[in-house]
Amino acid sequence: MDLSQPKHFNQAAIVAPAGYLRIPLSSSARGWNLLLEKRSLVVNSLLLLLLMAVAVVSLSLGTVKLGPAEVVAALLGEGSQIHQFVIRELRLQRVLAGIATGGAFALSGCLMQTLARNRLATPGIIGIDNAATAFAVASVVGTGLALAPSAMALAGAATATALAFGLAGGSGTQGYRFIIAGLGIGAIAGAVTQVMLSRVAIDAANAAYPWTVGSLNARNPVATAILGAGLAIGMVLALILGRRLRILLFADPVVVGLGINLQRVRFLGLCLSVLLTGLAVAVAGPVGLVALLGPEIARALSRYQGVPLLASALAGAIIMVLADLTGRLMLAPLEIPVGIVTAVIGSPYLLWILLRRSPKSHL
Repeated sequence: MDLSQPKHFNQAAIVAPAGYLRIPLSSSARGWNLLLEKRSLVVNSLLLLLLMAVAVVSLSLGTVKLGPAEVVAALLGEGSQIHQFVIRELRLQRVLAGIATGGAFALSGCLMQTLARNRLATPGIIGIDNAATAFAVASVVGTGLALAPSAMALAGAATATALAFGLAGGSGTQGYRFIIAGLGIGAIAGAVTQVMLSRVAIDAANAAYPWTVGSLNARNPVATAILGAGLAIGMVLALILGRRLRILLFADPVVVGLGINLQRVRFLGLCLSVLLTGLAVAVAGPVGLVALLGPEIARALSRYQGVPLLASALAGAIIMVLADLTGRLMLAPLEIPVGIVTAVIGSPYLLWILLRRSPKSHL
């Protein structure tokens, strides 16, 4: 997406670059134009339609099976009271939590990969998820009062990121050191979580258990609403940073030579990534590999040499909703947490990424 303001040509004389669609935002000769990459526009539209279809299917299936027409009627406040209760009170909050957390994890992963210039540098792999979980669990088992685990998850995410960047000496050309430092921090945070759970009473451990595996069951609607607002704001800010993030794919001297404030862009992108990860963990706990799979799928579909921010978020939301649906239905009435489902599905894909050769990759 790009905005340009011609100064010496009229609107009719402006020709969009190959592969782009130009939308004049003003009829005047000096007006603004919106440039959209055609393939990304098509991919984002298809992903949005697929996400809507997956959401309807997730709302339809369960112990009480409903047709698409009954789902739509219940969403509009029509139909039987039982159907309205099942859809609006039980399943809708779960689907909304899946869309918001999946989008936040994947967008955060896309930002982190771009900043570190490494496709493996996702919040889960470099330990941000584990640190956020450790802080949230500590707030539950440490006081026995569930003292603001969501806020503690944010604090844990920020702490892990600061430690990883501090130990690695930054990102960019030191991307591999950033990943190694993050792996160590994540391992320590995971061990601390296990120690805390092993030394408290069984009731306290059960209360903290959902924060350790990643689950969308009985999520707090207020936390989901906060995450949704944070995701919307984060997406807008990420799109504003989009052009500068694309330039970060070049070497540091080139970026500086183009007049880009490298440290400022990295700091803003990092803050966005940490905030999105912390908010998502605060709703669903750690859900592995969505932050890796979402951007990978978006890049494969878009074939776009920039940063596929919106497509990553949409792909992550689809993955999360599908994984939650699979966990609900696979061994029903036994429910498998979404974090376990994504780990089982995503692990082979992660191995395939590590083993394959990808000469066209820009990360």
